[in-house]
Amino acid sequence: MNSRQSNILNDINTILLPKLCFGCNVRLNRGEHLLCTLCRNQLPLTDFDFSEENRVDRIFYGRADIKNAAAFLYYTEQGIVQNMIHYLKYKNQEPIGIFLGDWFGQCLKDAPSATFDFDMVIPVPLHRRKFRKRGYNQVAAFGKRLAFHLDAEYREDILVKKINSRTQTTKSRFSRWQANNELFGLSDAILPEGTSVLLVDDVITTGATLEACANTLLQVPRVSVSIAAMAVVP
Repeated sequence: MNSRQSNILNDINTILLPKLCFGCNVRLNRGEHLLCTLCRNQLPLTDFDFSEENRVDRIFYGRADIKNAAAFLYYTEQGIVQNMIHYLKYKNQEPIGIFLGDWFGQCLKDAPSATFDFDMVIPVPLHRRKFRKRGYNQVAAFGKRLAFHLDAEYREDILVKKINSRTQTTKSRFSRWQANNELFGLSDAILPEGTSVLLVDDVITTGATLEACANTLLQVPRVSVSIAAMAVVP
């Protein structure tokens, strides 16, 4: 099949099954991938990397011994980022995680004053029941692409979620902190002493989940933990 025939078939498929923008749901034009050009240009990039202190770092001050922290996008309700995360999390659209992981991973790799060197990328885990129901961890594709660009090992067998937690909005702050610190544990897989870990998640709101995961990892001697997320709530 030549390129002209391939383009014709692609055009037919686009008419029968049009690809829509995950940001605004308009039909994508040829050459556009996942997002239309307008939505892509409107993505609220944070410009955070690991080269200097930022507001994501400050979320964890006094809560967990985090070496560096960064998020790729700002998350707001009724926005493009919310739509993308929704499709990724609930509609089995893992290509969104690949897209964000490749983009953010390249940005981190190309940061002019980057001095980090990660051994391992670990995602925030799902409880096994939720994993069976959803069929995938929405952070996995993002984490795998970050690991690829940062020349690190991707491991999802180190951290486990022990309790299938429900919403904690009605609990006091102390109760939520206590509950979160009981949620996660280390598996039987070995996390070597002195490992430099990049812990990844989708959206940072209060930071409680990442705090609990980080403190669990930090139980291993001389392990250092940094954090990378797809988005952060301003």
